[in-house]
Amino acid sequence: MNDITNGLQALVARDFQFTHPRDASGSLVAVVGIRVHRGVFDILQLFGENDADAARIPADEPDVLFPSRVLWRTNGPALDVINELLAMPEPLPETGAEAAGCWVPTHAGRSRWLAVTA
Repeated sequence: MNDITNGLQALVARDFQFTHPRDASGSLVAVVGIRVHRGVFDILQLFGENDADAARIPADEPDVLFPSRVLWRTNGPALDVINELLAMPEPLPETGAEAAGCWVPTHAGRSRWLAVTA
């Protein structure tokens, strides 16, 4: 097993949920992982072995893939980004509403995070 696979398994062990968005022809365009906890979203987007992005954003952010506010962000080779994400400290418990939502299929292998709003 390679280091990227081990890193992804470590993220799954930390309750990351993954989706695999596809383009109109059905080709995989990314591997996207998200974890909702303690008032934040942690998001990983893998586009290739040398192209990844991760971010921590506030739970009240309406668009998790294109956020207007970011608490932390990194990009670079997949293994480096995964390791940085794994090294992130747990956020302090927030007062207020916890993030809520789910992945919703949109069409042909695509899905989108749908945040629950009051």
